[in-house]
This record gives sequence, C-alpha cells and structure tokens, in this order.
Amino acid sequence: MVNVFDPYFDPADDNEQSGFVNRRARVGRQAGSRRIGASVYELPPGQALCPYHWQAGNEEMIIVLSGRPSIRTPEGWRRLDPGELVPFPRGPEGAHQVANRGDEEARVLMLSELNGPEVVVYPDSDKAGVLSRPPGSPPEEGGVDAVFKLGDDVDYWLDEQPPADE
Repeated sequence: MVNVFDPYFDPADDNEQSGFVNRRARVGRQAGSRRIGASVYELPPGQALCPYHWQAGNEEMIIVLSGRPSIRTPEGWRRLDPGELVPFPRGPEGAHQVANRGDEEARVLMLSELNGPEVVVYPDSDKAGVLSRPPGSPPEEGGVDAVFKLGDDVDYWLDEQPPADE
C-alpha cells in the first residue's frame, strides 16, 4: 500500500544539480496510476523543486504535506501553509517554482496530468523542453526529449529539399 506520509523514495538521480532537490517518491506510479502523476518531494532548507517553468499540455497542483515551502508564480513569491493546495493551469499564467526558503524541511505532493506530447517553457533561462511522450514516462525509442534555447529557432524551410525524381 502506498502512503504519502511514508513513501518509498526513488534512488538518487545521477543528474543532480546543486540547489535543486533530488528526493522524490513517485507515489502515483507506485499506486498504479497511468493518467495522473503524483510525486512526494522532500525539500531541505535552501533547495528548490525545479526551475521556474510553465507547461503547455499538463495542469499541475501542489499540496503541502508538512513544513512551510514558498511558491513563486507570475505574482511573485509567497509562503505556503501545511495543507494548502495551489493549482498551476496550463500556459504562462500557471508558471511556478517551489522552494524551501525556511529553515525546516518541507514535504509537498505534486499532482499532474500525464498528457503527451508536452512543451515546458523556462522563462528565466529562455529555454523550452519538448517531449513526444507524457512527462515522467520513460524515454521512447525514436522519440523527442530535448531542451532548446528559445533564440535558437530556425526558418521552417532551412535544409529542406523537395523529393527527388525517381
């Protein structure tokens, strides 16, 4: 049985980045969910869950399980209370970042749709991530899983040639 207060945390990820949390329990997957993602994150003081971002294809929601994490939205930063729920709609109005700016550990439950394909935009670093699969699912053979600087866009016709005659 899966329990958000006593979850099984994933093994540490080799792709750890200083300042960003790496302790996650994919409780939705552990419970057998296929269309709704649910992950418990432990946020030590001074750590953020992820960079500031918004998603084009998937709505998310955070539920504070313990502690007092802070949330950044287009309106700015604010501190959250235990039990508080905050939805993040698709698009720029749902941009968010969760961080623990206090001095006690915090735990949050992040819920999300698992729609693919997905585009994630990172306004602070002027990047976009493109996935041909639902977020959180394993990479697929021949699929797209890439991050680009938004200024790297090219002309639609660049390097394109009409079909050759037989």
